[in-house]
Amino acid sequence: MSFWKAGIGGMIGFTIGGPIGGILGAIIGSKLSDQKQPRPTNNQQHQVAFFTALFACFAKIAKADGKVTREEVDMVDQFIKDRFKFPQDQRGFAIDIFNHAKDDQNSFGDYANQLASILSSNPSALIMFYELLFELSMADGYLDPAEEQLLFEAISIFNIDPNLFEINKKKFGGNITDAYAVLGVHEGMSFKEIKTAYQRKRKEFHPDTLLSKGLPEELLDKAKDKFIEIQSAFEEIENQKNKLN
Repeated sequence: MSFWKAGIGGMIGFTIGGPIGGILGAIIGSKLSDQKQPRPTNNQQHQVAFFTALFACFAKIAKADGKVTREEVDMVDQFIKDRFKFPQDQRGFAIDIFNHAKDDQNSFGDYANQLASILSSNPSALIMFYELLFELSMADGYLDPAEEQLLFEAISIFNIDPNLFEINKKKFGGNITDAYAVLGVHEGMSFKEIKTAYQRKRKEFHPDTLLSKGLPEELLDKAKDKFIEIQSAFEEIENQKNKLN
């Protein structure tokens, strides 16, 4: 419930600003009480920004082909329910953001650029954000060319590894993700170099590290999945190397 509390009760006394703050103000302004609220922490502000930008970018991706169908809205609602385990009130808030963003004047890039600025000290959270965008885009089993364009745009905005597009396309398309790609290494590297890269990634994507930098608690399961994926990739490479020795 941390996101809901930060997004509603904690909005009094601070403004995120930009397109993210604008959409929050438009949606929750009428829901704020007159009761004095404590000033949110930086982590709470980051959590609000993460989820608001996520649902807004979902809307821009859904409308990438020019329209948003009832089926797409239902798919997003189901995705929110299944992926984040939100109760009804939080799902309603997320869908409000989605519906507002699909018709507003801000672009996908506007929301993504502001989030990149807010989370500039936490690139791992931006990678997880990108994976969630990709997961939703592939939820219908097909990646539209207009959706691809936005996903490539996100890589540039977030300044993350360009290989993440193909990695996630394989991952969410039902294919086995290459273990070397998961760690950001290649077969020509020494095992010592691979292990160093693994240890660095393991530290960056440890759930406790991500939460301490503002990753919403609702994404803890996603963080754990990512952490396990990194560990499994290293174990697969280690087993391959052992067989060759």
